[in-house]
Amino acid sequence: MNNIISVRNLTVVLGTQKILDMISFDIERGEVFIILGGSGCGKSTLMKTMIGLIKPISGEILFDNENIVSSEDNARQNILKKFGVMYQQGALFGSLNLVENVSLPLKEFTKLPDDAIELVAMMKLKQVGLENFSEHMPSEISGGMKKRAAIARAMSLDPEILFLDEPSAGLDPITSAELDELILSLSKNLGITFVIVSHELPSIYTIADRVIMLDKKTKSIVASGKPIELKETSTDAWVKLFFNRKGSNI
Repeated sequence: MNNIISVRNLTVVLGTQKILDMISFDIERGEVFIILGGSGCGKSTLMKTMIGLIKPISGEILFDNENIVSSEDNARQNILKKFGVMYQQGALFGSLNLVENVSLPLKEFTKLPDDAIELVAMMKLKQVGLENFSEHMPSEISGGMKKRAAIARAMSLDPEILFLDEPSAGLDPITSAELDELILSLSKNLGITFVIVSHELPSIYTIADRVIMLDKKTKSIVASGKPIELKETSTDAWVKLFFNRKGSNI
């Protein structure tokens, strides 16, 4: 087994509320791994903790055996360079066009000359099918294109891992399916490991190699495996409820 990420005994408390309790799992290099569960189960909290935005009260998060929880200074920066992040709203800068948005991480973290930065940024836009929209402002493109541009920016430093927070949120079914195809293509052709927070079943069935399911009550993982197998074979009532989408509180 070739694990690129290992989470061990992770416990997260926000304020006085425990959100995650002693969670452990591994993510294999090159797989599309999805974190799912009902509202308020801690999906986004887990992702934010994994990328270093939230400090857990205990546990380890290992990227190639390097622990981001305890790392500092240069060691932490080296871990952060291993991954890119696309947040739910895309978080593009409205005052910059697409190629300028994608160029930002390159300007901040490399010493490349401006013409090389623009060349790399254009390559990333081409990889997500937006090379003909490089001069467009975020306000001039669709929601799906904004997600693609945000993925291009997350890829600008050639990370091994991409974290995507609810990539299909707010998209129509056709645009969402096109985004799924992009994720599968990047995974297959570039070998990128994807860690995705989602509750969209069509996307989960289409792209996930493996999933973990979080539970709000237990604050832990209640199921893990291939999504279709969980739907067909799980004996857990909550897991069956989620995958069959019965009830209104999911």
